Amino acid sequence: MPARIAAARRVRVEARAKLNLGLAVGPRRPDGFHELATVFQSISLADTLEIEPRRSGFSLEVRHEDVSLRGGGKRATLRFVPAGDENLVLRAARRLAARAGRIGGARFRLVKRIPARAGLGGGSADAAAALVGLSALYGLRLRPEARLALALELGADVPFALRGGTALGLGRGERLRRTGLERPFRALIAVPAWRISTPWAFGRIDRRKYGLTAWKAKRRFAQVLGRQRITAERALRLGNDFEDVLESRRSDYLSLRHRLESAGVCGIRMTGSGSAVFGIVSPGSSAYKVAGRFAGKEPLFLVRSSRAGLRLHMLR
Repeated sequence: MPARIAAARRVRVEARAKLNLGLAVGPRRPDGFHELATVFQSISLADTLEIEPRRSGFSLEVRHEDVSLRGGGKRATLRFVPAGDENLVLRAARRLAARAGRIGGARFRLVKRIPARAGLGGGSADAAAALVGLSALYGLRLRPEARLALALELGADVPFALRGGTALGLGRGERLRRTGLERPFRALIAVPAWRISTPWAFGRIDRRKYGLTAWKAKRRFAQVLGRQRITAERALRLGNDFEDVLESRRSDYLSLRHRLESAGVCGIRMTGSGSAVFGIVSPGSSAYKVAGRFAGKEPLFLVRSSRAGLRLHMLR
């Protein structure tokens, strides 16, 4: 049986980063994963994935582009992004090909702007872009439940990356309830050189004395948020439980938080399990003046909230 013919000469997908406006971690489940309650928000910072058909096999080229306000953003990404088989783009492509049956190959070109391993969901966004882009290239139409299952195999944040916008995430983060922002916002993100391993952070969560009463209260608050249009400021009240288990990096985090606060941002939070830290730029304030007041060498990224996680362009 011949391979499916490509439906386009190439496609381009913009894959947007995310913030966790709030993130509560519950007890470990029997399957080894943790219950989560989080408010996801897509932002304007994005990678770009271009895909061209080829006869067979998948290849990936990665180029890094610095879009930070004052440089240093490339260093925040370069050494953490695998270009080989471990890259989520190639893993997503191979899983989709195995699920969909006989399709041709593809050449992927990834322009990486989202800092890696910083809690901004760049790898998940790239995986989602590969699923959507490769499906569009070959005219594949997966049922929504099949696409969701495939996304979850690649990572807990990939289902949200497919959907984007503003959403409450429960379960591992894959049970999504779409909500909306009462008003858009701007944020300033600082990315330190140090990183936090997500498995390590969950391990520290397990070691702390955790009260089920506190978890249930946070989950109820998150569920209330998920039933209404929200503001970033209200979602930030959920907190981020990973901020409490930083241990040796605690003083570095507090220093970064203090310097962002002194620069003039508010509602400061870590996103994901770290290490990126963000704050909201007040309406009417000059974000560039705020960034200019920031004392430190960390790369800074100015972002806006976004109503979508992916944007697909068919290039003929």
